[in-house]
Amino acid sequence: MRVAIVGAGPAGVYAADILTKSDVDAQIDLFEKLPAPYGLVRYGVAPDHPRIKGIVTALQKVLDRPSVRFFGNVEYGVDIKLDDLRQFYDAVIFSTGAMADRALDVPGIDLPGSYGAADFVSWYDGHPDVPRTWPLTAESVAVLGVGNVALDVARILAKTADELLVTEIPSNVYEGLASSPVTDVHVFGRRGPAQAKFTPLELRELDHSPNVEVIVHAEGIEFDEASMHAIRTNKQVEMIVKTLQEWAIRDVGTRPRRLHLHFLEAPVEVLGTDHVTGLRTETQELTGDGNVRGTGTFTDWDVQAVYRAVGYLSTHLADIPFDHVSGTIPHLAGRVLDLDEVPMPGVYTTGWIKRGPIGLIGHTKGDALETITSLLEDAAALPPATSPSPASVVEFLEQRGVPFVTNEGWSRLDAHEIALGAAHGRERVKVVSREEMTTISNG
Repeated sequence: MRVAIVGAGPAGVYAADILTKSDVDAQIDLFEKLPAPYGLVRYGVAPDHPRIKGIVTALQKVLDRPSVRFFGNVEYGVDIKLDDLRQFYDAVIFSTGAMADRALDVPGIDLPGSYGAADFVSWYDGHPDVPRTWPLTAESVAVLGVGNVALDVARILAKTADELLVTEIPSNVYEGLASSPVTDVHVFGRRGPAQAKFTPLELRELDHSPNVEVIVHAEGIEFDEASMHAIRTNKQVEMIVKTLQEWAIRDVGTRPRRLHLHFLEAPVEVLGTDHVTGLRTETQELTGDGNVRGTGTFTDWDVQAVYRAVGYLSTHLADIPFDHVSGTIPHLAGRVLDLDEVPMPGVYTTGWIKRGPIGLIGHTKGDALETITSLLEDAAALPPATSPSPASVVEFLEQRGVPFVTNEGWSRLDAHEIALGAAHGRERVKVVSREEMTTISNG
């Protein structure tokens, strides 16, 4: 069986892993828009999270299997399309993830100085398709949202550049963070502490910096009946609430930067005329069922930048149906459904573009298992590829003049980045430029 997987992040690699371990003899080609694999692990996880990045070792073992090939720097919909893939493969799996920011409909959200968290994450993670500089000019910053991404953004903004120099951040990111005049980062959550979406580990990591004082504002530490039920029945919620309560009553220290956590404060307007000059929030009250309602009490916060971290969103892929409300591909157990809700023969999906950007990286394994199970059930009826030779797709890309990156090319780039890091006593230093990445990969 010849299978193409579009997207070489964790979801795509997990699908390849499960398929190669099945009873079916399969050859798998992973197509990735970027010159490097790993998707969210490389370009969405904060650089000071080495434990999470340890998943790379497991992903690389899958890429090293003889039946798996990597084609980096190949953009689906531009360099190769669905009809092309159907020539070379019996099945195509789409696992392109979610890297865009979900919109937030409040007045002023489009003012200069208001940013999406995904764009900032891409910048500090050295994504090749974003600008090399970032306007870090604000002394006081607001971060909207209380998920793990919001805490990542707040932590990176609050930490000093020298603290992050031991990580794999590129030099342009270090220089940008070093110039930041920030003193206060305010994180705002619309609901209460028992409804926060971050993990206990992510929360506790906020307090590890010798330069950042974490301040929990006690007026937002409130609980209703639903909150108490969540605390009693969910160990993670219990740990989060206990930590927040302890921090809310402790004395404020003297570290030079401050990271504030505010709960039950909903953003209602970003203030300013030609640039962000403040944020207006409305104090909320819990309604007993874990939801909230406004109290009519408003507060204006003196901030000069706003980052919205209210969720990621997948983008529409060419020739594939898409639900623009949920930001997902319509599917039945991983089988992509056409506009008449009939499965498209040999077309599948997995990961965040299948189920939405929720859960941790490891949760995509369940998605992949469901999708591969469906594919294997359909195997006997799959429309066969018309040009199944492994060389056919290589010839196609070469004829198109696509400077694609192979497994061997990625190994060269990987070794180059590790060498750059070793020269400075660091594990790795990322190469940022797409052109430089492909040049190194191709020797």
